[in-house]
Amino acid sequence: MDAASSKVESKTGRIWTRDFVLICLANFFVFLGFQMTLPTIPLFVKELGGNDQLVGMIVGVFTFSALLLRPYAGHALESKGRGFVLMTGLSVFVLSVGSYGFIGSILLLFIIRVIQGAGWGFSTTAGGTVATDLIPPKRRGEGMGYFGLSGNIALAIGPSLGLALVGVISFSSLFLLCAAFGLIALLLASRIRYKKVEVTEKTTTVRFDIFEKTALEPSILLFFITATFGGIATFLPLHAIEQGVAGIELYFLVYAIFLMISRTFAGKIYDKKGHLYVFPPGTLMVFAAMLLLAWLPSTLVLLAAAALYGLGFGSIQPALQAWAVDKAADNRKGMANATFFSFFDLGIGIGAIAFGQLAYIYGYGSIYIVSALSVLASLFIYGYLYVRARKNSNL
Repeated sequence: MDAASSKVESKTGRIWTRDFVLICLANFFVFLGFQMTLPTIPLFVKELGGNDQLVGMIVGVFTFSALLLRPYAGHALESKGRGFVLMTGLSVFVLSVGSYGFIGSILLLFIIRVIQGAGWGFSTTAGGTVATDLIPPKRRGEGMGYFGLSGNIALAIGPSLGLALVGVISFSSLFLLCAAFGLIALLLASRIRYKKVEVTEKTTTVRFDIFEKTALEPSILLFFITATFGGIATFLPLHAIEQGVAGIELYFLVYAIFLMISRTFAGKIYDKKGHLYVFPPGTLMVFAAMLLLAWLPSTLVLLAAAALYGLGFGSIQPALQAWAVDKAADNRKGMANATFFSFFDLGIGIGAIAFGQLAYIYGYGSIYIVSALSVLASLFIYGYLYVRARKNSNL
């Protein structure tokens, strides 16, 4: 898609264009492959003889690898083009996940996780930026909600499917299937008409940096929220087993369903009223979910936590991403997305590693108490930023 046709699409106010459907489908399939590995990698590490500390490290190194590569991805999006970065990231993802099927040691798994993280960092940064290009600016909150919904549908299917299949087929077959879904995403992405990058002196000689300043505030808030996700994705299956609570497959399904429900209205609220009407209520729901998971006496409480977390996180994430991109200049949208996802990765990575240590020393329940405190920290920081912004606007 060239710049002129992109502007025409934006003026019509249409979200569901051909290319937007393609990027959503590609996002669905790569997330489906990824989400199937999310709850099964810890089980794979256990089968290879690892403990909780190693589980945290292997999950964490993936996110830190993605984190380190995102600034390069953001820069390449503006200098090399959207298609180059997305196709490169998806190719690395397919090859790395497929190679899991032939791994027999924790050391090799650790190395391939680093490579997978690089592919994930490139593909998700590019995917979000491509979607941003295609969505009319005045409907960005709504459009990013729909784009996020494609990943949420994968989340509704992926973890439950992965956990169900791991009891029927080998880990090798499971990971090859995950790679196949990534390959479908790659084929779909090859059909997208990407926004052409105008190679100018500004894009080729711009000072390389690691973040976009205008995206820092929503990204910092996201960091404290996604730290909770590291504790859920990595240790919740093990926590539920220890507590004798059944239904962990249903947790991910219920979470994804309520996540999808939130996508139908939260983005519209953000577009019309701003983040004040989205972030605080969403944060309080995530906080309540963490307290329920720390308690976790039954399957009913597990599913209630899933519903609250889905509504809360599903409202927060697209609103913060739209906020991060809105203030960035046109030639910095890619770096704004890179900054946003870098803090996303940082939260999950630090959460997974820190919670691995907590679980080893104090047990799984401590993870969710600390997670609740992290959510409160995000809410307090938001309050400070909001009050400061109000004061500055009155000057």
